[in-house]
Amino acid sequence: MALFDFFLAFVLAVAVPAIGQQDFLSIDCGLDPTSSGYTNNELGIFYKPDGSYVDAGENQQASAKYVSRTLHPTSYTLRSFPTGGRNCYSLPTNNGAKYLVRLGFIYGNYDGKNSSSTLQFDLYLGVNYWDTVYASLDKVYEAVFVAWASWAPVCLINTGAGTPFVSTVELRPLGTELYGNDIVTGSQSMRLHTRQDMGPTNVYLTQYPQDPYDRYWWQMNVVPSWANHSTTSTIQTESKFKVPSTVLQKAITPIGNNTVLSIMTWQDTMERDYVVFLHFADFQNSKPREFDVYFNGNRTKKAFSPSYLAASYVYTPGWLKATNENYNITLAATNVSALPPILNALEIYNLITHHSTATFFKDFDAIMAIKFEYAVKKNWMGDPCFPKEYAWDGVKCRNTSGNIARIVSLDLSNSNLRGVISDNFTLLTACTREFVSRHMYL
Repeated sequence: MALFDFFLAFVLAVAVPAIGQQDFLSIDCGLDPTSSGYTNNELGIFYKPDGSYVDAGENQQASAKYVSRTLHPTSYTLRSFPTGGRNCYSLPTNNGAKYLVRLGFIYGNYDGKNSSSTLQFDLYLGVNYWDTVYASLDKVYEAVFVAWASWAPVCLINTGAGTPFVSTVELRPLGTELYGNDIVTGSQSMRLHTRQDMGPTNVYLTQYPQDPYDRYWWQMNVVPSWANHSTTSTIQTESKFKVPSTVLQKAITPIGNNTVLSIMTWQDTMERDYVVFLHFADFQNSKPREFDVYFNGNRTKKAFSPSYLAASYVYTPGWLKATNENYNITLAATNVSALPPILNALEIYNLITHHSTATFFKDFDAIMAIKFEYAVKKNWMGDPCFPKEYAWDGVKCRNTSGNIARIVSLDLSNSNLRGVISDNFTLLTACTREFVSRHMYL
């Protein structure tokens, strides 16, 4: 079976019709593998079991005490990984397409140990470090990336501080325009730091269907120095960020006669690179509103005027790194402005660098097709070649230029393979030899 035919067959085999979100992949980890899945009636999003996307781990259930306090079915179950240093989900993607991937971690005292306060492990997007998961937080972790192959491995790394686990895995296509091709590229991804919906609302979280990409817009905490504003008028969106109109219908300004809006300050001892997106829409057009935008005290945008009932934005020119570990965002009215600064929403991301060596995408696609065609288990998860301590059994690689590795040898002896020899072996063009099990029937 050829690579394309096999990939198409796999996608069709696991695909389930959805309600208005047919391109979403929503996985409820630990769900009974015999289940056909279920639809979240509030969101209209279909969730399926995770067995088609992961080869290791154990299904677990949150404690009865925890389940009784939550209304979200995705919190009832999870998958734990008591063995193996690296365990990965393989998510089907289109090479070159842009995606949001989101993992949820809700401990729920599934093991009865009440160990969430000390439990932590690392999260990797392919071969690149994404974040460290702290189980005590019960939170979601998001990243935006451009797919580099037909599969995107999302991996949990055991760092010796407890058993990794995961509650949900979600993949959302973002199209070509969202966030631009200069921000998220094949050589750099970004990790969500925060995404905030400003202004008054009774809704704690805005997502799908208000946001067709199912981004999470969290309600900003109340700050005494801010005044809240809202409108029922529809806000015209734009193409680069496509912030939902319902999010942009709310805003904050400084209280009283203040002309400076201090939005956020935070500290990062890891000195990571940040990009900040500020989203605006004005609710009036009778008086001039004009302000300067400052990131870490540096004026990034001069004399900016938000559009009336239409989305506009300002973001950092390139990636922002503080030399003193402190970050801040400030808006200051100009002398000609009759109104104070306004802000409707914001997004802040960290840079995920792609410095680690990875397997050549054609080799990766070919060996993934072989893995699925012959149901090879072993430790065949994540990137086949790197990191070296997690390289696949029977797979040997050689580094080439540009942080790319080629598969040069494949040993499948003693794997009890059955069936005809697949055409996908011929797609491993750098392979010098192949060993096929003597137990394969030709």
